[in-house]
Amino acid sequence: MALTPKVKLLLEQLEKSGTPEIHELSPVEARSYFTIEDLAGKRVELESVINQTLHTNVGEVPVRIYTPIKSSEALPVFVYYHGGGWVIGNLDTADIPCRQIAAESKSVVVSVDYRLAPESKFPAAIDDSYAVIEWLIDNAEKLNIDATRIAVGGDSAGGNIAAVVSLKARNHGVNSIIQQVLLYPVTDYNLNTDSYLDFAEGYFLTKETMQWFWNHYLRDESDGENPDVSPLKATDLTNLPPALIITAEYDPLRDEGEAYAKKLQEANIPVQLKRYDGVIHGFFSMAGLLEEGADAIKLVSTTLSKAFHNTSKDSLIK
Repeated sequence: MALTPKVKLLLEQLEKSGTPEIHELSPVEARSYFTIEDLAGKRVELESVINQTLHTNVGEVPVRIYTPIKSSEALPVFVYYHGGGWVIGNLDTADIPCRQIAAESKSVVVSVDYRLAPESKFPAAIDDSYAVIEWLIDNAEKLNIDATRIAVGGDSAGGNIAAVVSLKARNHGVNSIIQQVLLYPVTDYNLNTDSYLDFAEGYFLTKETMQWFWNHYLRDESDGENPDVSPLKATDLTNLPPALIITAEYDPLRDEGEAYAKKLQEANIPVQLKRYDGVIHGFFSMAGLLEEGADAIKLVSTTLSKAFHNTSKDSLIK
């Protein structure tokens, strides 16, 4: 279908504003210049929102912990990895959707401020992100969380991290992750899919910007063959948690996200694939402007609620 009227207007406004493309900036400039937080929606108040630095086996990793309600029972936890091509983005850029998901799913959300490239190239972001999972399992009582009910998720590069963390957990015999939520994820170091060719420029995220991200993230091109960079290249996708994968019609990353969904299904992993038509990369973070973004947040929250309920102690007893 055609671009939705609101997306079309947004793209026209961006073009008229003279906003530079991310790939035209340095990483430091891009971090300070680029933000879509104003489009994210309402800031939901929760029982508590605290910043904390976790002392993990790979060093200190800052996180933001969202607790929706007071509870005498340990709450499930959703670990969220923000997008931004492994180069930009931070706890603030993911703040509003994390608040909304915590409130709607009644789960503790832990948003991870992993190290960014090019100062810290691959595998730093992966190391930080997986270390947080290990820390949460080892310190569950401190946060009143249920370490047997962990979900992971993220948008774009954060979706890539969530997919890789799920693979690493399986490879390490950790079965605490019961759901993965991949929002228009990067799954392959391959910029030649049909969606890359069709939406190379003019649709918010461009092919040239993605190449800029990759150039900063990878130590060299050979890293692109590593399943910890390109989970689509993993030879074994069995015994992974169920996945919700969300894609956008007008997104260069659309095809690789849907290809990963298909490959998971071929490995007998339950997958819910939802493509939102008429929208662009990043729409999930534009829920204050786009109905599709608000709907995607509800879908994520509902999926998490069901996954957590189906693995709760009460449901297992029944």
